[in-house]
Parts: sequence; C-alpha cells; structure tokens
Amino acid sequence: MTKTPLILVTNDDGINAPGIRALISVMNTIGDVVVVAPDSPQSGMGHAITLDSMLYAEQVFFDDGPQKEYSCSGTPADCVKIAIREILDRTPDLCVSGINHGSNSSINVIYSGTMSAAVEAGIEGIPAIGFSLLDYTWNANFEASKPFVKTIAQKVLKEGLPEGIVLNVNIPNVSKENIKGIKVSRQAKANWVEEFDKRKNPQGKDYYWLSGKFVNLDGGEDTDEWALENNYVSLVPIQFDLTAHYFLKELNTWNLNDIETNSA
Repeated sequence: MTKTPLILVTNDDGINAPGIRALISVMNTIGDVVVVAPDSPQSGMGHAITLDSMLYAEQVFFDDGPQKEYSCSGTPADCVKIAIREILDRTPDLCVSGINHGSNSSINVIYSGTMSAAVEAGIEGIPAIGFSLLDYTWNANFEASKPFVKTIAQKVLKEGLPEGIVLNVNIPNVSKENIKGIKVSRQAKANWVEEFDKRKNPQGKDYYWLSGKFVNLDGGEDTDEWALENNYVSLVPIQFDLTAHYFLKELNTWNLNDIETNSA
C-alpha cells in the first residue's frame, strides 16, 4: 500500500493570506497537509530566525480542513524548524512555501522569506519548492497558478530533488490561457537601485523610507526574468551552498600563508 505523502505548507505573507489558502487547497488534492505559517506578514525577512524572544505555535481553524494548521509567532524559517522538531510526527515528504504575493525571481530570492522557508526545509533534506505570483495585491487571483503548482509538486514527489537543491517557481500575472508553459531557467543578473526617502518626525529626528527600482542587467533568453516577461512560469533550481567553487583553485595561488611577521 502506497503511503499518502505528508506535505508541510508555509509562507511569509501570514497564515491568513489568500496565497497560502490557494496553496493549501492544491496540496489537499495531493496528500496529507500540515500548515505551519507566520501569524503576521514576514516579507523580506530572508533567513532570519528568532533567538532573543519566545516562540509560540498555536493550532488554528480557518476552515473545515482536512489540513491541520498552526499559527507561529516566528519567521518563515522558524516555522519550518518548529514544524519539523515539535509539530510533525514524521519527516514530511515535501515542503511548499507560498504562494507569495509578488515576485521572488532573480536577486529577490536573497531577501525572500518565502524562499528561505523552502531553503530551511532543503537544509533538513526535505524536497522543497517556493511558489510566487507576480501580483503584490492582497486580493490577487491565484486560480491560474493552481495547475502549475500541482504539476510541479507532483513531479517533485515522484522524482525527488538532489541533495542541497530547492526549486524557485515564479508565475506570471496573466490568465491561464495566456501562460505558455513552464520554462526551466537560470537566475537573471539583476538588482535593485535603491533610494531612501529622508524625512523628519515631529521631534525633528531623521527617518527613512526605503524605495527603489528593479533593474534587469541580463539580456539572456534563458533567465527567469525573460521567461516571466514572455508569459512562462519560471522554474529555477537553487542551492544553499554559497561556495564559489570555480574560484577555489585561483584563491589557493594567493600564498595566503606567506605572512609578513616583521613589524612595520
């Protein structure tokens, strides 16, 4: 008898966000679902974890299930940690994070709480996927995303993922009829050109609002940005080993142990 897969669902927009509700509905058609997600929005938290305050995880009931749900006071990475160590009775077969309200393509993956939750699961050896829709509004329509989310999740459950690899999936904000398919991509070279809006509070103290413009510096047609601009779902395999392996050999030519011992 084939065991029903256990699927951990999390996000960074908060447990009541429409994106995670859509993701839960898809995962309920695939396996047994347990949700552990932040009790409030945690966008842009990256891989932050809670070290200096108490964590809470409380069972909540948003609908009739059948999923079990827990609201956690911590970050997305905290949610995965506490799910694995305290809530689940066995290691999940899959962790899915999202569906994020907004893009996590290109450099955005570095800052993303959505992707950090998936990476945390990957560190634990759990196949993991982060899903994002290119619509930042709270009332975003996730219906067109659902077939692609289901297809990719089922493929990962069937095929598995190599150790140290998680998937970053971004979905264009167009109707299902206008999505051309799924394109395996690389992360585009792009960055934010940031600005700070400097203001003064009523006491005369300076404060700042961060703003900026996203700039794609990559003209390649094999990138996530190209795929999204051309109405494809982008799928990028990412790794959490940040070692620049290609540079190790050259770095070893620097004679770093030839240390000057004479005082100036």
